[in-house]
Amino acid sequence: MEQSATLDVETLKITQEQFIPASRSLHLRRPGCDAAYPAGLYGWRKRCLYFFLLLLLVTMIVNLALTVWIIKVMNFSADGMGNLRLNRDGIRLEGISEFLLPLYVNEIQSRRDSLLVLQSEKNVTLNARNGRGQLTGRLTVGPEAVEAQCQRLEVRSQDRGKLLFTADEEEVFMTTEKFIVTGSEGAAFGRSVETPLIRARASEDLKLESPTRTLTMEAPRGVEVSAAKGPLKVSGRKDLHLESTEGEILLDANSVQLGRLPLAVFAPSPGHASPEQAAYELCVCPSGKIYRSPAESSSTCQAMSNICLWS
Repeated sequence: MEQSATLDVETLKITQEQFIPASRSLHLRRPGCDAAYPAGLYGWRKRCLYFFLLLLLVTMIVNLALTVWIIKVMNFSADGMGNLRLNRDGIRLEGISEFLLPLYVNEIQSRRDSLLVLQSEKNVTLNARNGRGQLTGRLTVGPEAVEAQCQRLEVRSQDRGKLLFTADEEEVFMTTEKFIVTGSEGAAFGRSVETPLIRARASEDLKLESPTRTLTMEAPRGVEVSAAKGPLKVSGRKDLHLESTEGEILLDANSVQLGRLPLAVFAPSPGHASPEQAAYELCVCPSGKIYRSPAESSSTCQAMSNICLWS
C-alpha cells in the first residue's frame, strides 16, 4: 500500500510539471491575438530616407539662392522690374527693350529729351485693325522700301495740322505752295499733270520734253510761256502747230527770225541787174505754209509759187 501511494504522488508531480509549461504555452498563443513586432525603420530604408531628406534640403537651398539671384539681376521692386516701371499713366521702359511677340498698345511715346526708335533686323510693321479684327491700315518700313497700305494717306503740317499731301486710289493731291524736284533728270510723269505754274530756279533752265510722244499744254483761259531773263526755245522733230480758234497769235519782240525757210524761185525782169540779194519778202501760201522770196520794188509773192505747189 505504501509503495502504490508513492507511485501516485510521483505520477501527480510529473503531470503537474507537464501541465504548467503547456498552460503557459497555451496562454501565450491565445486565439485572436497577433504576434508583436518591433516598430521603426532600420537598415537600408533608414539610409534612403535620410538621403531623400538631404536631397530635398539641398534643392530648397539652391532654389532659394536662384530666386534671390533672379530678383537681384532683374531688379524687381514694388514699381516694376528692371527697365520696366509701372505708372498711373501706363508702362515706362528705360533703355533698349526687345519684344519677341506682338505688342498691343494704344499709344507709344518717347521722353521729352529723347527720340523714339523702332528697330528690327528685317522690317518694322505697324497694323491698324477695326473692332472685328480686320486689317484697315498697315505701315511697313523695310530694308528696300517704305510701304503704306490704307484707303487714304494724309500728311499734315505740325503747327496747325494743315493738309499737305493726300493720296488715294483716284488722285494724289498736294496743297503745298512749292513742289521742288532737285534731281538731275527732273521729274517724269506717265500721264497728265495739272498745275497752275511750272517754274525753274533762278540759276537753272526749264525744259519740258516728250521724247517719243506729243507735248500738249492746255488751259481754259490761256497758256503763258515766258522767259524773263533768257531765251525761249520751242522745237520739235516734226510739225509745230500754233492754233488759236477765237483769238490771234501775237509775236511781240524786237526781232522775229524764221530760219530755214524755203526760197521761192523768182525770175527778175529782163534788163534788171540787181546786186547780191540782201533782203527777202515773207510770203504765205493758201495752205498756211510760209516761204521767202527775193524782195523787189513790188511784191514777189505768188499764190501759184513752186513752194505752194509742193505743199
